[in-house]
Amino acid sequence: MMTKQTQLSGREEVDRYMANLEHPFKAEVELLRSIILDASNQLQERVKWNSPSFYYVKDLAAFNLRAKGYVQIIFIFYNGNMIESDGLLQGEWKDRREARFYSLEDINAKARKLQDFVKDWIKLMNKTNHN
Repeated sequence: MMTKQTQLSGREEVDRYMANLEHPFKAEVELLRSIILDASNQLQERVKWNSPSFYYVKDLAAFNLRAKGYVQIIFIFYNGNMIESDGLLQGEWKDRREARFYSLEDINAKARKLQDFVKDWIKLMNKTNHN
């Protein structure tokens, strides 16, 4: 007898991924996930590029869990431009920037900037897609 496979939602897929993840910064990744998702109920997550990632209309960001000594989130440009991040993002790549988080304390110190950045990105998506 064949059983029907149920498709996992993106959030369920990430929850399963995280349940199986063995990583020295797992607690930090979980905290960052909640901070980012709490910034907007429009934002979704899924496993893409073999790590938790976030999107709304377009890809916003993904964790790079291969980084050593910190948690790295890669933020993707929209139309070749990155919105202001109040010093949160660093790097000089043509299509992305990164944010680094070194501890739970560092994440808590940067939480407001991170949420503000995500909210501004969502506003840009809404403005661009409704014009």
